[in-house]
Amino acid sequence: MTSISKPIVFFGTEDFSLTTLRSLVAAGYTIVAVVTKPDSKRGRDQKLTPPSVKLFAQAQNIPVWQPTKLSEITSDIQSLGDVAGVLVSYGKIIPQSIINLFSPGIINLHPSLLPLYRGPSPIESAIKNGDTKTGVSIMKLSAAMDAGPVFVQTIYPLVRTETRTDLYRTLAATGTATLLTVLPAILEGSLQPTPQDDTAATYCQLLDKKDSMLHPQKLTAIQAERLVRAHLGFPKTKINVFGHDIVITKAHVSTESKTPLDIVCQDGAFLSVDELIAPSGRRMSAQAFINGYAVG
Repeated sequence: MTSISKPIVFFGTEDFSLTTLRSLVAAGYTIVAVVTKPDSKRGRDQKLTPPSVKLFAQAQNIPVWQPTKLSEITSDIQSLGDVAGVLVSYGKIIPQSIINLFSPGIINLHPSLLPLYRGPSPIESAIKNGDTKTGVSIMKLSAAMDAGPVFVQTIYPLVRTETRTDLYRTLAATGTATLLTVLPAILEGSLQPTPQDDTAATYCQLLDKKDSMLHPQKLTAIQAERLVRAHLGFPKTKINVFGHDIVITKAHVSTESKTPLDIVCQDGAFLSVDELIAPSGRRMSAQAFINGYAVG
């Protein structure tokens, strides 16, 4: 059990958030409410699906709030008295009027070494840009996107083979461990944050399904391979071969073409597809796809 008894309102929506919420509960923190986005339609059948943090919170008998606008829960937060906020991948900008309801504000876990990659896709950006390191920042939330002062950062080296899926899992665990280490000091006021250098800030964009199409004529082979890893799972990397739309799930760079699935890129090198999802929805090797779908 933690020695810090101040109750916490947890803000989170994505699966990335669940790692932190589980650990806070396991560590003995009192989570008095979970704020998450409304249920959304997902999958081919567009079934209304609740966020994973909602399901976990309900199983723990923690109240769940799913406001369309955060102003809807102002009185609910005020009724809790002196509470802290923790936010991990909530998915909405928090207005200052809400932040001010918490003491010492809202503490945010962000998966980048701020001020680099402020915004919604820092993990994908680090992979796509071929960075040699990334990490997590524990910061005090401000109304401006990811611009608040930073309590602590943990650096994570990259070997340039990581996929989006790998790095989400790793940074969720790393970020949660970092948060749990410093949270008692933050809540008692003995650890104060340091302002970011706004002049060094970079920004990343929200990814969309339209970002899935691969345009090899606009990318070097190395850039294309990074994109495959950065977009694995979502928004994916799609291309049409043999008249069929496929999703590339694994590839490498080659200086020569050996199969019909070696895709020439802007620099004359090739993105050599190793594994893909076929139009049938089955994941298969490049050779299995060539055997089953190649014409002639």
